[in-house]
Amino acid sequence: MNYLSDHKSDIRLREELKKIINSSRGRVHTDRLVDIIRSNPEWHNELIDIYLSNEEPCSRRIVWAIDLYSIENPGMIQSYLEKIADLLPVFHHDALRRHSLRILSRFPLPAACLGNLINIGFDWLLSTVHPVAVKVYCMEILYTISITEPELRKELADCIEYRLNEETPGFKNRGLKILKKLSVSPSDI
Repeated sequence: MNYLSDHKSDIRLREELKKIINSSRGRVHTDRLVDIIRSNPEWHNELIDIYLSNEEPCSRRIVWAIDLYSIENPGMIQSYLEKIADLLPVFHHDALRRHSLRILSRFPLPAACLGNLINIGFDWLLSTVHPVAVKVYCMEILYTISITEPELRKELADCIEYRLNEETPGFKNRGLKILKKLSVSPSDI
């Protein structure tokens, strides 16, 4: 019987959190959500679960706050990195992809998800439909992987060079910086 009351309480909490998440949007609201996350560590798992549920618009709205909060408290998200990497292909909204990649780009990546990240990274980097921010974080992640997997360096450099003339100034800026880093031997890093 106790499980049922706890379960109902969890459902109510989730619904209340979703109402708060969906009550507004924009940077001011995101900052309020970060304050809520900061003040209520007991809700972290539930908020991350809402993010990973890929449920529009809740997931998209909470991921920005989680991304920002995870900068000051990386421990909140570290145990979820493999799950985030696994879910990248099913995220429907570019904001989910962008913030998820941004989160992943800040952490040492679990070995179990490297193959998945390499495939997604190259596919999205070469894509003509993904926004530049997604491509930039793909470049960052692929570069990080290339430090321990140097056989990727040539392919990454080729892909960046291939896209340089077709992309935005932001892509070119980051792409040229990564190309410069790729020109340094991995043993010198």
